[in-house]
Amino acid sequence: MTAPNAARIAPTPRPDARFEHLLDGFEPTFEFEPVGPLPESEFVDRLRRIRREAVVAGHDVILIHADSIGSYKVSNSYLRYVCDWAREGVLVVPTDDDRPLTMFSIFSSSVLLPPAGEPVLVEDIWQVGTWGRETYNRPGRTVDKVVEAVASFLEREGFSVAQIGLIGDATSTPYWNGLKARLPKNSFVHGEAIIDRMQKIRSPRERAIVRAAAQLADIGIQAAYHAVRPGVTDYEIYAAFTYAQMARGGETGDGYQIGINRYGTHCGKPYGHVVRNGDLINLYISAVIYQGYTAQIARMIAVGDITEKQEEVLQMCVEGVEKAASLVRPGALISDVANASFEPYIARGYLTSADSRTMPYNWVSGDDGKPRLIPRRHVVDEDWESQGRKLMHVYPATLGPHNPNVGHSVSMQKFANYNIQSNNHDKLEEGMTFVLHSQWLEPEVAGCNVGDCYLVTADGAENLSCHTPLAPHRVKAGS
Repeated sequence: MTAPNAARIAPTPRPDARFEHLLDGFEPTFEFEPVGPLPESEFVDRLRRIRREAVVAGHDVILIHADSIGSYKVSNSYLRYVCDWAREGVLVVPTDDDRPLTMFSIFSSSVLLPPAGEPVLVEDIWQVGTWGRETYNRPGRTVDKVVEAVASFLEREGFSVAQIGLIGDATSTPYWNGLKARLPKNSFVHGEAIIDRMQKIRSPRERAIVRAAAQLADIGIQAAYHAVRPGVTDYEIYAAFTYAQMARGGETGDGYQIGINRYGTHCGKPYGHVVRNGDLINLYISAVIYQGYTAQIARMIAVGDITEKQEEVLQMCVEGVEKAASLVRPGALISDVANASFEPYIARGYLTSADSRTMPYNWVSGDDGKPRLIPRRHVVDEDWESQGRKLMHVYPATLGPHNPNVGHSVSMQKFANYNIQSNNHDKLEEGMTFVLHSQWLEPEVAGCNVGDCYLVTADGAENLSCHTPLAPHRVKAGS
């Protein structure tokens, strides 16, 4: 029998067959070199160093916390760095090395179960449970349950009158406040710097993982180049990149951006833009994650004919990275590396100084330090308007580089970065890993964002993202 309204129901469109063929014939130009998880010995050494710092600081025990922030992600990488635990928890680390580590976890619904993420060196894991009347019909607050579990354990272990080091972030505050109220005879001292200081120099095994992450980014870029042609969408380009890197071990399909328009505006997400002649495409790979570590690179694609001004900006930014990279070696001042990157900008009249304090940049406030009004004006975008929406503001609000620096450290997610900018007078050391990216955006005129990931070696530098050229990739308008 035919349904009464069958004639009114539009047929389901057939999925575009090209989606599944975007990477037909694709092969990277090099072989990916996978790296296994860090060996237990790496975590043993980290624990040794943490405990030594705890002794010097006078801590009897350290509590390390990361919270769930939804979508199976956590608020920081402290637990993963210390014991390879990739979800929320409170890790109890007694300073005395003859006492085991204990974890209190599984108190959010973002359940990620091992084998991947099985904690290293941890003996007992206590499941606190999920709480709340609406979702679980279990009266109680998760924070209170975690606090009580940890406090009771500390009392049993003889830490009811002790100095406790705290390592966490802003999400840790309610847990720390609860413990302070529950254990009033204890003193609590923030100790995040203990682990933060360990992020500056990467061990040989860590360097290998960052190198592998950069290789995944390069392979993803090559896949995106393979897929780009007039008529495809930003969704397809993003998907090609994501498939290529995740199929080889990348942990997530997020953490990077794509921007496409006639002006080279970067820092976007796919929305259905159709590639056309005159487009400038930015692939801002701000984080490919592999074995917990990230690499960052950035590339530009020019489709068909672009303006002379745009060509100048592209060349300026490529030269900026090359100038900075030429100075990378142990002992070089970070400020000298940063200043060199802006020499091409100054030579062309785009900037007057490399001083990060006074440099204009895309996200700067008003000159008086107050909020800057983003210009309100209709910016034509036919692909957005075909979806019933309009772009009614000009982004970014002002011209300049993305930020007043040429790069920053790359590490595990959520760790504080050191920046490659004019006011950083530290010296480069062997084992440091960072991105050098030169950027410029002039609203509705021209933009560029290119960069490579670097490792400082014993006698110079290694470009970890050497498998794709820094120069813009060119696509013929009719290809």
